[in-house]
Amino acid sequence: MTASPNPPVPDAPKTRILLADDHALVRRGVRLILDGEPDLEVVAEAGDGAEAVALLKGTGGQRVEADLAILDVAMPRMTGLQAARELSRRRPGLRILILTMHDNEQYLFEALKAGAAGYVLKSLADRDLIAACRAAMRGEPFLYPGAVSTLIRTYLEQARSGQAPDTVLSPREEEILKLVAEGHSSKEIADTLVISVKTVERHRANILAKLGMKDRLELVRYAIRTGLIEP
Repeated sequence: MTASPNPPVPDAPKTRILLADDHALVRRGVRLILDGEPDLEVVAEAGDGAEAVALLKGTGGQRVEADLAILDVAMPRMTGLQAARELSRRRPGLRILILTMHDNEQYLFEALKAGAAGYVLKSLADRDLIAACRAAMRGEPFLYPGAVSTLIRTYLEQARSGQAPDTVLSPREEEILKLVAEGHSSKEIADTLVISVKTVERHRANILAKLGMKDRLELVRYAIRTGLIEP
């Protein structure tokens, strides 16, 4: 499943890329890798998932046209996985790659479920990222070798048990859980998601009930364990 770094197609239009990472130095390094290729061009950068979604939707007054979004996993306000789900729903023609420092089985599966075409480790970006971009634009998946092994192992385990894991929380509940774990008040969450405080409180109660938890501290621990926020 891992694509080789095939050369670009001659005279093909450049792939327009939106790059989202909350670390400016990382964005700069990744941009150098991408802009050094004749068929790739970073047309916009975002500091978190919410900004990436806003740029592609044009809700902030500026609309970016992109063919490919490269999203970090752990970002403030909205993670790369949450942004991938949102963008997959709103922009089905957009290709998405997850670029992360985490060689993490749960992140990998969530990325694929969110509609990502590939999962690239930052530690291997100089080797894999160009190939991943080109594979995504050809409509092919890109996974590093270790990820392929993880998929095969998990599939075999599920096949033996006859079970498949599912997400406990809805996408909206996950958004609210992340913001709660980051310390935002109900009013701040309501303003961010453009919903009422009453709706936030109802979702929060449902989250606690579903997870069998009683307070914010337990929610924070759960959010860290499931990768919604970094410790």
